[in-house]
Amino acid sequence: MLIYLVLSAQFESFRDPFIIMFTVPLALAGAVVTLWYFGKTLNIFSQIGIIMLIGLVTKNGILIVEFANQRKAAGMERLEAITEAAISRFRPILMTSLSTILGAMPIALALGAGSESRVSMGTAIIGGLTLSTLLTLYVVPAMYEYISGKRKTVSNLEAMSDGSEDKGQKMENDDER
Repeated sequence: MLIYLVLSAQFESFRDPFIIMFTVPLALAGAVVTLWYFGKTLNIFSQIGIIMLIGLVTKNGILIVEFANQRKAAGMERLEAITEAAISRFRPILMTSLSTILGAMPIALALGAGSESRVSMGTAIIGGLTLSTLLTLYVVPAMYEYISGKRKTVSNLEAMSDGSEDKGQKMENDDER
């Protein structure tokens, strides 16, 4: 709930954070199924991994939605904007996910002294991030197309900055005459 409220303030919308929050169940499902498949328990270490996982997955959704909003504000249609956003943000999302998965491999493989207790954390991170990365690239654009408004309104901050720049340019042009 706190994440939703922070994202609502950031996006100045209640729809966009709702779209982003659709990635969280994907991550949780991937983590829980992976823990079950490998016979690991849901303990404090796996819960820490799930919290980290939620942050990473929401970041992926934010990347796609924010880029689509920028394209929509530039005048693109909704479907065209979200398609371009998913295509152009595919590489950064994939790079972040792969580096996190590879970074969690030593934890999941229990390499090192006393690391057997943290295996469930690595397993939850790897499984949840793998499933959510694959599905986020499809679910977020689909939900964006379904839920998002037809036009993106310009935020108050952008309107103020655009208006002040126009006034300053008008004053400079008047001075030149």
